[in-house]
Amino acid sequence: MSKEKVLVAMSGGVDSSVCCAILKKKGFDVIAVTMKIWDGEVCTNSAGGSHACYGPGAWEDIEDAKKVAAYLGFPLTVIDLRREFRDIVLDYVVDEYLSGKTPNPCVLCNRMVKLSALLDKANDLGIEFDRVATGHYVRSKFDEERNRYLLLKAKDKEKDQSYFLYSLSQQQIAKCIFPLGDYTKKEVRKLAKKMDLPVKEKKESQDFFSGDISNLFGKKGKQGKILDKEGNVLGEHKGIQYYTIGQRRGFGVAKGLPLYVTGIDKESNSIILGEKSDLLDDELLANKLNWVAIEKLNDELEVKAKIRYRHKEAAAIIAPNKKDTVLVKFKEPQSAITPGQAVVFYQDDVLVGGGTIKK
Repeated sequence: MSKEKVLVAMSGGVDSSVCCAILKKKGFDVIAVTMKIWDGEVCTNSAGGSHACYGPGAWEDIEDAKKVAAYLGFPLTVIDLRREFRDIVLDYVVDEYLSGKTPNPCVLCNRMVKLSALLDKANDLGIEFDRVATGHYVRSKFDEERNRYLLLKAKDKEKDQSYFLYSLSQQQIAKCIFPLGDYTKKEVRKLAKKMDLPVKEKKESQDFFSGDISNLFGKKGKQGKILDKEGNVLGEHKGIQYYTIGQRRGFGVAKGLPLYVTGIDKESNSIILGEKSDLLDDELLANKLNWVAIEKLNDELEVKAKIRYRHKEAAAIIAPNKKDTVLVKFKEPQSAITPGQAVVFYQDDVLVGGGTIKK
């Protein structure tokens, strides 16, 4: 009986490297691929520092992935996805920022690039595989009662990355293996050292971009007014794409008390500043919904909702709304609810679903 072939998406970091090692030890036939996505747009030199997914450190990451594959003794193919990444992710990011929103590129990348375009390219290259594995800290299982594949929080709640995977389809979850879901980050580090992996001392990746991303916008965007909540002009901003709800610095405006971005108005090309209390709100509207634990939201449902990855989940009631949206009402006001960001719903460890914050 032949071994089950598992295609592993390697980043060149500790997590995906340990993921490969665990699968190989369990007897799987490991086949690794690495995405080439950086096209030189971001110019900061990150050599020796913490790398981002998209930036100059990508070249070093690819070389690290090659070293790990050679060390563990399995093939690795570098797949050029620069065009797909620009068309799917970067163009979306630019459009969202220019619309006054703050996008979450990782959510889109996982669904459309890492677990879609990458697999299509691998198939085109004749790479055969039965399952797909990534180094995400998340767990999955099939629930017979619901007749659905579920995503569950990882054992390591501080490292849990289910938030970034809420938009995966049932077909994608069914095909995926997440070997790190039952490990803590500390345990993964220990495994990397115990196995003497070439990346055992490598720093954690930081953020999505590395360096100055202003050249991604080219000549798009323009300066506009900075207003207070009464509409008084406080100054001039350099372009709405450089601001996000809750931002406290970078305005060049002094008013004798801390000021925060409380609103971004694309129509008037304005940034609105206010006090910290002005950031509080107890409800939001979400669209672009994807349900994991349920087929559809038909009635009100009590959940815990996260409005950002590092945001503490908060008790809320979600309810169907018109035009394929969901109304989220929090039991306590939340700070800096940001259009464009993902809102993800949980019941205990089970990821119910999520969407994009519309307003």
